[in-house]
Amino acid sequence: MTSFDTILVADWSAGKRRPARPSKDAIWLGIARSGVADAPIYCRSRQEAEAQITQIIEDEVAAGRRLLLTFDFPFGYPRGLARQITGSDDPFALWDWISARITDAPDGSNNRYAVAEEMNDKFDGPGPLWGKPNQTDWPGVPYRKAGIVYDTVPERRACDLAAKAASSCFQLAFPPTVGGQILMGLPTLNRLRARPNVAVWPFEDWTDAPVVLAEIWPGLIEPAVKAAQTDAIRDAVQVRLLATALSRLPAATLLAWMTDLPDAAREEAWILGAGHNATLVSYAEDTDAAA
Repeated sequence: MTSFDTILVADWSAGKRRPARPSKDAIWLGIARSGVADAPIYCRSRQEAEAQITQIIEDEVAAGRRLLLTFDFPFGYPRGLARQITGSDDPFALWDWISARITDAPDGSNNRYAVAEEMNDKFDGPGPLWGKPNQTDWPGVPYRKAGIVYDTVPERRACDLAAKAASSCFQLAFPPTVGGQILMGLPTLNRLRARPNVAVWPFEDWTDAPVVLAEIWPGLIEPAVKAAQTDAIRDAVQVRLLATALSRLPAATLLAWMTDLPDAAREEAWILGAGHNATLVSYAEDTDAAA
């Protein structure tokens, strides 16, 4: 079993609960089958998104459709971070550690900066996590990156370099940033992976799993997003086009991307399609700009 029937792309958010009217900087879900995308799903909160995703998993499994479920935040940190925090190189040990500490209220208020501060306490010197809303709160989290030396762990993962990602896992504030999404996303992934039929790529054997979780980055199809020339919310366009592109990929191509990985992926994870931007863009050609 190597091909997928359904692709879901989740554009995650670490922010507060969003308004009832669909808006940017919220969570959006894009779903595609056989190269045809559904209308993107708008989620006002992480709790709502997790409930939607859980229902989709149940529906796809019941229908006998294999699901590739992708999220736009890193599944791992640069090598050495997990051991520094947990004493183990196992990325799931870090997932458990973070999940045990993160609190997330229905209104979106959370303690991600306090958890980042606790992570920084495991290191000598400032960082590695940095960036916050103001200069006074959470003194263990530097406001800016200046002065942080990435000697114990590298600043970027191998896949971040391959994909030319815009932000480091350690950057918690000041766009573009992904650090907050990691802290507020890994607990959701940890709960999803505990469900039956679910495997996490590339950390687990996923070859026969009915549901596979994978990391993605919408920046890989940026030219296609710009070319869409639509008045729709950018986040919604991204998830629709990326889900479409992944569902149009030949099965052999997707399999090659998921199996031909460097050793670093075992600890750091990997961005699906990293280094294959042009191919993804070619399959993301917008055929439904009005969606």
